[in-house]
Amino acid sequence: MDAGPDGAGLAAGLDGAGPVEATAGRPRDARIDAAVLDAAARLVVEVGYHRLTMAAVAERAGTTKTALYRRWSGKAELVHDVVFAQMTRLPPSSGEMEADLRSMVDAARDLFARPVTRVALPGLIADMSADPALAARVHAGFAAVFGGVRERLVVAVERGEVHPDVDPDRLIEVVGGSAMLHVLLLRDQEFDDDWAERLVAIVLHGVMR
Repeated sequence: MDAGPDGAGLAAGLDGAGPVEATAGRPRDARIDAAVLDAAARLVVEVGYHRLTMAAVAERAGTTKTALYRRWSGKAELVHDVVFAQMTRLPPSSGEMEADLRSMVDAARDLFARPVTRVALPGLIADMSADPALAARVHAGFAAVFGGVRERLVVAVERGEVHPDVDPDRLIEVVGGSAMLHVLLLRDQEFDDDWAERLVAIVLHGVMR
């Protein structure tokens, strides 16, 4: 099995079986989901976001465009799932806000350092800006993350670890936005442990003496 753009193994078609499409009353075939996501991840890195087509993804995954459109409204929504699916949930809590914050920064760094994220992000952002409905669906996918951060901050405030006026939504913007800008503006620079530590220090201690 070949290594994919994230270093993970990619599903090779559908194990020799013909396309198994979901129809009314039938559950979705998880094999198709996995094969399509793997194919899209590889193709984004190979050809770029703008040259990616649903037809090419279907062919690489060993299925049909019809099967893809039953699952995703189009290329942007599919690539969003490829890039951001793992960020729709938080890493497990350690019980301490400082350690949780470090794990959040590390998770954001790992996500945006992936080759598929670096290649897809500019085009994906442009499509989201032009499609409010897509942007709304993307935002809804992160509802659990925003809610989870909010819950952890409430507990941390009760323990006296965090200022009571810290806004969880702004905290997510600081962490995720920093990683996103690094990809968009500093594309030739790699993420490293020093980047993560400096961001954690700014969030924990601020910039004023």
